Amino acid sequence: MLTRIKRHPKLKWALIIVVSLIALFFLFFGSIYFGMWGKIPTSKELTELKQNKATQVLASNGELIGKFYIFDRQPITFEQLPAYLVEALIATEDARFYEHDGIDNRSLLRVFFKSILLQDDSAGGGSTITLQLAKNIYGRRDFGMLGIVINKMQEAVIAKRLEDIYSKDEIIQLYFNTVPFSDNTYGIESASLKFFNKHTSELSLEEAAVLVGMLKASHYYNPRIFPERSRLRRDVVLMQMAKYNYLSTEEAQEAKMQPLILDYKSYSNNKGVAPYFREQIRKDVSKILDTLKNKDGQKYNIYRDGLIVHTTLNYEMQQLAEEATKEHMAQLQLEHEKSYGNNAPWIRNTAILNDAIKRSERYQNLRKEGFSEKEILKKLEQKHPTELFEYEGMETKNVSPIDSISHYLKFLNSGLLAVNPKNGAVQAWVGGVDFRFFKYDHVSQSKRQVGSTFKPFVYTAALENGMDPCSYFSVREVTYENGWKPSNSSSEGDDPNMNYNLKTALSRSMNTIAVKVLMETGINNVIEQARKMGISSDLPAVPSIALGTASLNLAELTSAYTSFVNKGHYAKAYYITRIEDGNGNLLAEFKPEVSETKAFSEDTRKIMLNMMQATVNEGTASRLRYTYNLPNDIAGKTGTTQNNKDGWFVGIMPELVTVTWVGADDHRIGFRNTGIGQGANSALPIFAKLLQKMNSNSEFNDITDSRFQPLPSDLAELMECPPQERDNFFERLFSGKKERNTRQEKDEKKKGFFKRLFGKKDDN
Repeated sequence: MLTRIKRHPKLKWALIIVVSLIALFFLFFGSIYFGMWGKIPTSKELTELKQNKATQVLASNGELIGKFYIFDRQPITFEQLPAYLVEALIATEDARFYEHDGIDNRSLLRVFFKSILLQDDSAGGGSTITLQLAKNIYGRRDFGMLGIVINKMQEAVIAKRLEDIYSKDEIIQLYFNTVPFSDNTYGIESASLKFFNKHTSELSLEEAAVLVGMLKASHYYNPRIFPERSRLRRDVVLMQMAKYNYLSTEEAQEAKMQPLILDYKSYSNNKGVAPYFREQIRKDVSKILDTLKNKDGQKYNIYRDGLIVHTTLNYEMQQLAEEATKEHMAQLQLEHEKSYGNNAPWIRNTAILNDAIKRSERYQNLRKEGFSEKEILKKLEQKHPTELFEYEGMETKNVSPIDSISHYLKFLNSGLLAVNPKNGAVQAWVGGVDFRFFKYDHVSQSKRQVGSTFKPFVYTAALENGMDPCSYFSVREVTYENGWKPSNSSSEGDDPNMNYNLKTALSRSMNTIAVKVLMETGINNVIEQARKMGISSDLPAVPSIALGTASLNLAELTSAYTSFVNKGHYAKAYYITRIEDGNGNLLAEFKPEVSETKAFSEDTRKIMLNMMQATVNEGTASRLRYTYNLPNDIAGKTGTTQNNKDGWFVGIMPELVTVTWVGADDHRIGFRNTGIGQGANSALPIFAKLLQKMNSNSEFNDITDSRFQPLPSDLAELMECPPQERDNFFERLFSGKKERNTRQEKDEKKKGFFKRLFGKKDDN
């Protein structure tokens, strides 16, 4: 042989070239194997695979309400994978999966001869599931012209090591947990929840085929964007399953007849259920994680470590609360804009618009870049297509940034918080009308004047300081320090000579009487009472505090009102119960925060509840009965601030306390008139619509069917007095005017009046 080679120089050179190429190949492969083109994970590292995992936020019933992630991935076990899902993958991607050791040589030869030499596209690919897994886990790098060769060789080394370490079932599990799907989604569980709103174990055959079909080209076969392409690809998967005897032809044909129906759920921070709540969770959990370390001594990462955050949120109630808010706010917005007509402050008031322009992010960025005021305004006047928020749907218009700012100035916003009064567990949290366009959270971030919702603190303090519930106060206006003279919204119809008891004055929200009750009780006593009920914000020691001129946080106000149905103990709103790692190990746990001391006596609590029930049954919140036909046991309080800037409603039930607020984000823009802006019209309907929806759902029977305890006989007797009494003409003529009369004083005055009238002396 050697002699023949020596006699034929061409053969000699051919052999040299072949040997050189083989040697060069092995040298090249060795350089890849030993990491000269980038480190290849060792077998030890592969046994400790750790991928970025999404942190899940769960409602109280375990329902997924949101995720925080860089890559949207939720790992599951092999046992959670339906058999037909695994079979669909193998039939479509790697029919000889259980026969090879990570690299299918037969498939590679087929690809080489049919695809490369014969240019036959029907040959299929030579990449195995294990090779794809290696690519999914470690990705590919750019090595220029040699990139595909180097990456393929690296993946081959990794694939062989994976096959040595893991069983076939474990490789399938790893594959499904790492494979990319459409819409920045990684892993079968995340894809199943996103496209079909169900767990992987609940997928039907057709749905499993849709997801497997997506793997060929995740964007091209995205069922949300290209449903017909996705359906056709699904059918190919089903026929592949029949080809490899995972399905009969009849079963495949029957499955192909099924329509492609998505139940798409986006877990984007801007969309989905409870976006304001999820953003608050993100902030809180990030702070909590700064205090915790994992077994390696490293801090946990909310975006990478696949944590599980358990919350108190009631998933169903949250959905209903968002629906109720949107329904009412859409109608109220129309009334609001119509009331102003062409004189809208977001158009006519240049000061408001100019301030909004200067607060805008775009203005601030241009200012930082060094542009002059004139240059900035010129840029902000340039029009371009912009998507604008409207309740009836998003709308794209050719507008300037200034037009856009003016557009958003007109919108009213809202906040809603519903809690379990026994422990403060948050049941529903609506921070605004749409998180995509209004990021400011009116539950956790906003402080607004609370209007008449502060009056129950005044009346509670009065009762605690010995005032008789049947004390009568004149409705007439009085001038206080600095010339301040509060009036009632219905002042035209009020008889200045009429006296009202506390129950009537509170239920009808009479401003003049609230201030008189405050002054007689003592401003400091009222402030102290509010502190006992959990109010921590600054409370100005002025008479106008009786009318709610103090600015409070919505969550703070809600917590204070829980004391009326929690035996005098206020329960601070809380919403995170525990945080676990991906394996269910407890990292942090949180308990309710309920005040240890009672804020007031049990008698005061029962009397106040009775008085606030009157607000609903016959007072300012009576439209809950005659407009919304709500039969539930409800106590409540409406609130409207000066110049109709804010509308409030507090709805109290034995098992739920709900506070709603409505107003414009710019304090200078109020409602045009009280008819639209009063709390009974602006904020109350959100609570009413929510409760209507809850009444129609048996899941909430424990809340909607709950009842207040009737007023004990001794307290009922204490409150037995006419709601109002007119001053007697002769009494006013022969005695000095007094702003308050207790029941005892009234009886004594009657006796004394007749004795004086007939020339008799009073008995001592």
